[in-house]
Amino acid sequence: MSFYTTVTYKEIWKIAYPIILGSIVQNIISVTDTAFLGRVGEIELGAAAIGGVFYLTLIMLGFGFSIGAQIIVARRFGENRNHEIGIIIEHSHYFLVFLALLLITLMKILMPFIFEHILESDEIRVATKEYLNYRILGLLFACVNFGFRAFYIGVAKTKVITWTTVFMALTNVFFDYVLIFGNLGFKEYGIAGAAIASVIAEIAACIFFILYTIKFIDTRFYGLFQYTRFSFSLLKRILTVSLPMMLQNFISFTGWFFFFLFVEKMGERSLAISNVIRSIYVVMLIPIWGFTSASNTLVSFVIGRGRTNEVMAVVFKILKLCLIGVLALVLINISIPEKVISIYTNNVKLIQDTIPAFYVVSISAIFLTIGFVLFSGVSGTGMTKVSFAIETVVIIMYVLITYLLVNMKNSSIEKVWMVEVFYGIIIGFLSFMYLKFGKWQDRSI
Repeated sequence: MSFYTTVTYKEIWKIAYPIILGSIVQNIISVTDTAFLGRVGEIELGAAAIGGVFYLTLIMLGFGFSIGAQIIVARRFGENRNHEIGIIIEHSHYFLVFLALLLITLMKILMPFIFEHILESDEIRVATKEYLNYRILGLLFACVNFGFRAFYIGVAKTKVITWTTVFMALTNVFFDYVLIFGNLGFKEYGIAGAAIASVIAEIAACIFFILYTIKFIDTRFYGLFQYTRFSFSLLKRILTVSLPMMLQNFISFTGWFFFFLFVEKMGERSLAISNVIRSIYVVMLIPIWGFTSASNTLVSFVIGRGRTNEVMAVVFKILKLCLIGVLALVLINISIPEKVISIYTNNVKLIQDTIPAFYVVSISAIFLTIGFVLFSGVSGTGMTKVSFAIETVVIIMYVLITYLLVNMKNSSIEKVWMVEVFYGIIIGFLSFMYLKFGKWQDRSI
């Protein structure tokens, strides 16, 4: 196993930090929604948790497809076949728009039946439907944004992702403020206002991506916006890499959706605590998202250059940087827990009840860092069927353990959140074993 690579920490950071900054801004959306709804009521807070995770589960199909496209773009970039990148992105957009319209149609038809049978609380059921009735429309614009994200990360031009998410976050904060509470003469929408604000923010980001690409990117060099004849064979090639990533991400968030469904049966307070924890947890994952995107790109890039012996060294360099970022957040969390939680709610009893679970997820973030970076190394090799198999096995175990923890005698919400530690350990172990002993070196995409 080689631990030498010509890829420097500076190059890793160059790709990762704009995504990290973009993720920070992106998570202002989650923080803002949770903070505003936490001051509306626990019902709204709990419903936003169920609705938000349900939406994320669906959108992960599009996100997974874009990761597959990103891996192919990075490989072509590494092979100096830049003129082939544009047609990959165009076909990605064709598929992503079709997928979004299909999901919106299906969910509009099926959502009332789904939540009628899986949620016990009538109040949470009504509020969740109200939230998703608007939120689901954002799928179309979010999927288009994923296509642009695949291009910019694949060619290592990630600063625009930061600028786009800044614009998106500012848009969301403004419309959250005016639509949830009815400020500045706007109608008061409550929980529906949070959903409408998010959709408007996604539309704003989509417009920003399009205008930026037209004005600042050499579209001829990359073959962008040529809209040549549709090629089923090319789409099939992209899907070969992307489909396992789509299913992998969908299954991953399905596991989290089941987590919140199980927690809902523990009561509205446990669900409200979990939504606060979810929002904090997502912020703690920000460095991980940035560095895992860098891992996907750089692993595929060095393989494209014919330097497969450097893959493990690249992954471990990325892991070191990612751990530094996550540990910094963990130290902040355990130093001032009440202050961090109070961002999301002013309910003193809810803050105190949230602290034990808060400590659990702070520690579990360390294990997830190791697991996710190693796992992104596997998908970066192009062996997405293997990464899908790993994720499927781990999620099945995750759901079963969550169910057992929820139904344990004298169970508590902090005990249930300990399942995240298990997830990080197992996915990290399986990914490391594959990178060390698996046959991925000659994989062409």
